[in-house]
Amino acid sequence: SLDDVVWDYQQLRGGSEEDGFALEPEVGLFAMKRDQVARALEPLENAGIEVDLIQLMPLAVYNFVCFDRLGDLNEQPFDPSNPPKSTVVISLGADTTDLVVTNGFRVWQRNIPIGGNHFTRALSKELKLTFVKAEHLKRNAMQADDPKAVFQAMRPVFSDLLAEIQRSLGYFMSIDKQAQIGNVIALGNAMKLPGLQRYLAQNLELEVKRVDEFQQLSAGSAAGAAQFKENTLAFAVAYGLCVQGLGKSEIRTNLLPEEIVRRRLVRAKKPWAVAGAAAILAGLTFNYFTHYSAWSDTQTPEMEKAISAATSVSSTASTYESQRTAIKAKAEEVLTIKENLTSNVEGRFRWLELTKAIAAALPKDERPLKEEGELDEIAAAIMDRNELHITSVDARKFTDLQGEYLSVVQSQYDDSRASGGDDAASADVAAVDEFGGGAAAFDSGGAVDASGGGGGEGGPGQWVIQLTGHHYHNLDRTNQTARFINNTLIKNLETITVMLPDEWDPTANRWTGKLIEVPITDLKIHHPWVFVTTGIQTEMRDLDAELKGIEDGAALGAGGMRPPMFGGAGEGVLGGEEVGPNGQPLARIVKLKRCDFVVQFCWEPTTREQRRELRIAREEKAAADAAAAASEAEAGEGFDDGGVDAEDPAAQ
Repeated sequence: SLDDVVWDYQQLRGGSEEDGFALEPEVGLFAMKRDQVARALEPLENAGIEVDLIQLMPLAVYNFVCFDRLGDLNEQPFDPSNPPKSTVVISLGADTTDLVVTNGFRVWQRNIPIGGNHFTRALSKELKLTFVKAEHLKRNAMQADDPKAVFQAMRPVFSDLLAEIQRSLGYFMSIDKQAQIGNVIALGNAMKLPGLQRYLAQNLELEVKRVDEFQQLSAGSAAGAAQFKENTLAFAVAYGLCVQGLGKSEIRTNLLPEEIVRRRLVRAKKPWAVAGAAAILAGLTFNYFTHYSAWSDTQTPEMEKAISAATSVSSTASTYESQRTAIKAKAEEVLTIKENLTSNVEGRFRWLELTKAIAAALPKDERPLKEEGELDEIAAAIMDRNELHITSVDARKFTDLQGEYLSVVQSQYDDSRASGGDDAASADVAAVDEFGGGAAAFDSGGAVDASGGGGGEGGPGQWVIQLTGHHYHNLDRTNQTARFINNTLIKNLETITVMLPDEWDPTANRWTGKLIEVPITDLKIHHPWVFVTTGIQTEMRDLDAELKGIEDGAALGAGGMRPPMFGGAGEGVLGGEEVGPNGQPLARIVKLKRCDFVVQFCWEPTTREQRRELRIAREEKAAADAAAAASEAEAGEGFDDGGVDAEDPAAQ
């Protein structure tokens, strides 16, 4: 699993980029077992040497080749279909051989389990020598008594190494069809073995070059040292690590375990943490001594006496504050009781005021009701009367009038007002009785506290009032059905004044109870509209039984029951007085054009005090407007006076 290895990754130069997006990117993922890392670090840690960088040997060789042999890759274009020729690096170690194939932009590597010690063991086995003697013989094969026997003993290892290299290169060429091998570089002191370089070159059919010098490294005086020249083949790995340490390598991955890096960061910051803590401690100590110095300067008998007096005053003030808080709480409690007890006094008139406003808004016909004459004349007189008959008044209280009611009926309201009644919704009023007919309909919600006192449904709030009724004013086609309602009741609910006992005596500072005209808008009645009408229906009435009821129905609340309706005669023709079998006259039946309706409006109850404030604000605004108009008039007169004098000779 990933927990058992230390791993890192990096995107290589291979691939292309277009519009900021990498196309076919080459990403290298490199890992090393944690136990191998631990074994490699153990001797260095025991010696007190800290390791900053851990890199795989093949990648160190790759960094060496890119830096020392391939030149600056930034200046070389890369074409995936025609990549540059690849360099094969054979790094022969003691136990293994690293095979690295790279063109600088891509890298491929394989570890071959054959190294210099395998040649030594072959000599030891074939020639029956100790390992030390076999190693000495391997290094000095040309000075041996029988060089041919020496090379004959090592031939199997030569063959195995060549076979592994050929197999690896064949596999590489099979996975990268565009790749071409350019040259072969030999590394490692084992390459000094006589005949090995020539053997590989002949069988691989490629030129194999040993690294005798470094092109991008200036060794200085060390370059001429015999030991430096003798070990040049072994410096490639160290060279690649140095290049990476200087930040000039192609591969920058680091397999140093993260916990070691974290531990070093913490250890590196410890001195700063200690220094910071010491600085804070020094600052606190200095602050303490400054405060102590200031305190000691003021710690005198006079100061102690003053502090004692101030403490006593503070204690007394706290006592008084506690008493004041208790008194305030008691006063608020008394005020609450007062509000609960007197709320009915202020709100007892609300429903009476609403009833009076509705009564004032209803159209009234002062003409006496025609009772005698021809039946058609009586019917026409009834249908010409400017009267609305209200059969029920219902109300519902809303917490949020705008959100719960106005937003629901806004489109219907706008259509009704814009059409002037022509487009009022037509429906059976009986179907919406008890307010079950639509989104805006509602039931009465129970009995209403007529006093308008605190608590319950009758208290102040936001209400929708619904008036259910009918009228017979349907002869004039230009002023019938909903249009007649809009021209009378709806218009009055927006414009008329109501006589209410709202006069205030500022001298005596009390209400006088005298009736004065109050705009109906001050009662916060708004958004009146015809919710629904039935259109024109035919109704047959017995004049002797119902005529008096029709006259009384002009008042609010009259006719609580809808009169009986009959199907009957054709349009515009009244029934006549008929005679029964015994010669007695029958009932006088007339046919009327009836329109049932439902009207709704919003009501936010106001008190007399609130209406007085509205009246004062209105008077102040009127006075301000009058003063502004007078100022403008004076300014205009002053401008006229500044004209040319007619008697001035210069003006003649």
